[in-house]
Amino acid sequence: MTAQIINGKEIAQAVRQEIREEVEQLKQKGLVPGLAVILVGDNQASQTYVRNKEKACADLGMHSVLIKKPATLSQEELIENINELNQDDSIHGILVQLPLPSHINEEAIIEAISPEKDVDGFHPINIGRMMTGQRAFLPCTPYGVMVMLKHINYDLEGKHVVVVGRSNIVGKPMGQLLLNANATVTYCHSKTKDLTYFTKQADVIVAAVGRRNTITSEHIKEGAVVIDVGINRNEEGKLCGDVDYEDVLSKASYVTPVPGGVGPMTITMLMQNTIESAQRAYNVRQSALKC
Repeated sequence: MTAQIINGKEIAQAVRQEIREEVEQLKQKGLVPGLAVILVGDNQASQTYVRNKEKACADLGMHSVLIKKPATLSQEELIENINELNQDDSIHGILVQLPLPSHINEEAIIEAISPEKDVDGFHPINIGRMMTGQRAFLPCTPYGVMVMLKHINYDLEGKHVVVVGRSNIVGKPMGQLLLNANATVTYCHSKTKDLTYFTKQADVIVAAVGRRNTITSEHIKEGAVVIDVGINRNEEGKLCGDVDYEDVLSKASYVTPVPGGVGPMTITMLMQNTIESAQRAYNVRQSALKC
């Protein structure tokens, strides 16, 4: 068996074309979807992520605002900035780029964002809605993984999925979305004893621990689907994931590469959340006009 490659770039482009059409439809109705990003400090990786988000907005015809603040910004000042954006009708999505300087409480900042503009899907209200299967803004990386599985027509119902990793950004919400899709989910993490015992039982493995070669061919059963969410660097400085990609190719049925797999989906789903927020705002505005 040679694994089929799940091409995240191609899937992301297909989703973006749909978003582009939805943006144009909203523009014809007099509404331009808007995303605001707040960047605190000069973290190099964060600056790169923010540039990519600005580029995506421009490509899709969306309005974008970048607010740069020094690392000395106080928590109170940052919350004031967020409150202003919460009240700004031209902004439908608010994202505070993480990580933040150590003197700022990230939980307090996330909770300051209006749940209706929380396009990162991190606000406790959106997390709670996701947990109970209600309509919510979904965390972008797990959301992207679900779209990728749908793209290959993979039926998750009754399948056993092992999520390796338990972060609030990927691991935990990933498991919940899979559960919502009627999969049987097992969480594994750094304290799990005998990781191979669990992963060998999995129909699908989602690797999200941030450690190279966590998953090799010895960890998977024949025909498993392997989703690699990890972002690491090898000895040569090249980008790689949590999965030993070449090693699993002959055993898996599907596998995502790094780069070019899950990565392109994350910003795309951020754009998707923003357009959905704009559509909700338009519907609310129309309802208000009817009253």
